[in-house]
Amino acid sequence: MVDASNLTDNAFLRQYELKVGGELATLEYSQQERKIFLTKLNIPEVLESETFLEDFIKIVLEDIIEKNISVVPTSPPVAKFIRRNRRYRKMLPVGIRI
Repeated sequence: MVDASNLTDNAFLRQYELKVGGELATLEYSQQERKIFLTKLNIPEVLESETFLEDFIKIVLEDIIEKNISVVPTSPPVAKFIRRNRRYRKMLPVGIRI
């Protein structure tokens, strides 16, 4: 399990960052009004695993829920995660289906 307290929203670089064991995983985004477009996932090779990927996406989405912003997943791994986890589908803006 990934520690959510290590998650940082770097607004300057427009990306969520998670440091794990000296490695940095990022999820780039673009924000317009009350929507956040999750665009590019960057996971270092040493951290690449299905478990890490899902945990990372989950803590990013939990942070976005707290901010009450709609999510438009343009990154295929994020779209796949939301498709498999119904709980997060309510975050999609009206008219967006994946």
